[in-house]
Amino acid sequence: MLNRFERVLVAGNRWLLIILLLAMACIVFANVVLRYTTGDSIVWAEEVARHLMIWGTFLGAGLVLRFGGHVAIDNLHHTLGPAGARWMRGLIVVGLGIFFLVMAWFSMQYVWATRFQTTPATDIAFAWIYSAMPVGFLLLFAHLLFMARGYVRDGRYVESDEMDAESAASL
Repeated sequence: MLNRFERVLVAGNRWLLIILLLAMACIVFANVVLRYTTGDSIVWAEEVARHLMIWGTFLGAGLVLRFGGHVAIDNLHHTLGPAGARWMRGLIVVGLGIFFLVMAWFSMQYVWATRFQTTPATDIAFAWIYSAMPVGFLLLFAHLLFMARGYVRDGRYVESDEMDAESAASL
């Protein structure tokens, strides 16, 4: 049951990122073509593309963490020996988990504080855009939980035929 939930979470997260990136690319491309062919541009294109990029960044961070694509310095792990390295990785996982939950909490408060402010071009509440923060941090926490055991025990990230650290970092 948990493995199924994990597969659905990863697949949903990946497809949502693909759709966001595709929409952002189409909007920016259409705006550039219109600007150079007609001299006019889509009024809301830059704003919407920026908001899609914000959502993409927060939604993609969990997948990048899961596959080991974030910048990491692991020299200390190698010098501590197996037991010390496991202890250090456990401390890192606990610290990251606490950080993600604290950031999710404070970002929810920020979303609540901006619920009446609207964007200039599309008149969308900023709360919808800033909702990417708590959603992203909760996704980071979920991905951390799924990869924590293998990372603490063996220092490895989740392996996939479709994704590795290099591919994840390029998201």
